[in-house]
Amino acid sequence: VQLQASGGGLVQAGGSLRLSCAASGLTFSVDDMAWFRQAPGKDRVFVASINWRGGSTVYVDSVKGRFSISRDIRKSSIYLQMNNLKPEDTAVYFCAVKRSLVSMYSYWGQGTLVTVSS
Repeated sequence: VQLQASGGGLVQAGGSLRLSCAASGLTFSVDDMAWFRQAPGKDRVFVASINWRGGSTVYVDSVKGRFSISRDIRKSSIYLQMNNLKPEDTAVYFCAVKRSLVSMYSYWGQGTLVTVSS
């Protein structure tokens, strides 16, 4: 399995970015795909997830109303539309896959850096 994340960059506070994550080698049933982020000197934390079949979504409270996760099943891809970005959103963003019947996210992309300047 390979996950290729892209779309990061430098943006001013209040701006927007759209992250993409393309998956390949998904030869098993996928339960959820998600975005996590890791700020400098901090642990990796959950940002948002989407159920691969039904499309239901979950967000961490700090991004609700600003971020939107979506999927394209045909392209085996997920996206994270990030609006009204804040300096505290600065982090490396990782996409991840959780396969069915497994409780943990088992596959991770390489990460894409998002920097929000004040």
